[in-house]
Amino acid sequence: MMWESTHPREPREVPEKLLYLLRHAKSSWDDPKLPDHDRPLNPRGLKAAKRMAQRMHRDNVSPALLLCSSARRARETLAPIEQALSPAKIKVEEGLYAADAAQLLERLHRIAPSVPSVMIIGHNPGIQELAVQLVGDQEARSRMASKFPTGSLATLSLRAPRWRGLVAGGVELVEFMTPRDA
Repeated sequence: MMWESTHPREPREVPEKLLYLLRHAKSSWDDPKLPDHDRPLNPRGLKAAKRMAQRMHRDNVSPALLLCSSARRARETLAPIEQALSPAKIKVEEGLYAADAAQLLERLHRIAPSVPSVMIIGHNPGIQELAVQLVGDQEARSRMASKFPTGSLATLSLRAPRWRGLVAGGVELVEFMTPRDA
């Protein structure tokens, strides 16, 4: 347990922050002329997004802030999640499209300390690389590094007063769930 002190004799518990990293569900490649940003989910992806949303609802996942890539497949992954979870605030951001791990981490560092939980719906390799980078447990890192399928969700726990406390190896993997697990 991490403690923060405002006075040398008065330690107080640092609240837990939860970070949900969700890779968008399976997208369609049916139209090769369609720009990558505009690709929709395929039927399997639509089912997986709904299944993951239902599981998140059962697990009482409730992000205070949900950041979603502006890509169509990410927004279509968001749709059933938004209905199932009713996150407090949703932001669709162009900068999350094709963001790498460093860019995602930089975005997270800008979140207000008062926000207790954040979900990012994004893309690989950025989402996977960020999850692997942040988690301290080697076994958990290896599992996510070997496979992070479309539609997968990594739930991470951080004990820090600010989102700037997100550092390599500094978080705990609470759960890693794939659409097959949902």
